[in-house]
Amino acid sequence: MSVRATTRRRQLGATMRKLRARKGLTLEEAGRLVGVSKATVSRYETQAGPVKWLVIDALCREYGATEAEREAVVSLAKDAKQQGWWSPYADSISESLNLLLTLEDEAVREDHFCCVYVPGLLQTRGYVTALQQANEVRLEPAKIEQLVDIRMKRQEILAREKPPHLWAIIDESVIHRVVGSPQIMKEQLSRLLEANESPHITLQVLPFSKGAHSAALGSFVMLGGREPALDVVYVDLHAGSLFLEKDEELERYRLAFEYLRAQALDMEASSAMIQRVRKEL
Repeated sequence: MSVRATTRRRQLGATMRKLRARKGLTLEEAGRLVGVSKATVSRYETQAGPVKWLVIDALCREYGATEAEREAVVSLAKDAKQQGWWSPYADSISESLNLLLTLEDEAVREDHFCCVYVPGLLQTRGYVTALQQANEVRLEPAKIEQLVDIRMKRQEILAREKPPHLWAIIDESVIHRVVGSPQIMKEQLSRLLEANESPHITLQVLPFSKGAHSAALGSFVMLGGREPALDVVYVDLHAGSLFLEKDEELERYRLAFEYLRAQALDMEASSAMIQRVRKEL
């Protein structure tokens, strides 16, 4: 199985590991409950090789998974070999981005905190292009265009019949930082105002006046599954990306996001601030 085909498999393995740990079972005990070997249970959790969804279903029942958890995990097992819309771009997408796109493709909600740039799902083509042109590694025009196309294609999840709910909290610095040019930034701010009118998008601005806050260390995304046990936090670092899934890690970021929501301006006041900044450009 190629690296590009293992993103759903990776999520499946991590989820099965979490469910078994929650139940407090060893690999051997879990295997005995459903009539498979310890090695088989281990293989299912370590992303190695194919899986049988009937075994996954049986394990979930023994682990005491909720109905929603079981259905979500069985769906992952059935689609473990499936590649997403981004597979044609395989040569241009890192493994971490591939995993992010997989998680995003199946998320029912996304919670973003952004302290530097506009959330990727709300960026305009001009804004994305300017960001890629500012990359510390100089890219060929064709490469930049391809990366921009990928970002634009990614945004199509917001146009689905049942899109994920996007809750984005952006630091005030994001709307003041002119990316590309004043005209590009005006278009970008208009896009944010438009997004805040959508029933599936909630946008808040965290003003400078709030001072220090609970996520001062950086931006993050929480991708929500149909059940909290399937949540994953994505942190994009300069040296690589982190996917956090331990209960204590998830709880820390959930709490941080709750504090940020409370500290940020409400939707109406956020739109008013964005409008004022746009007029000044």
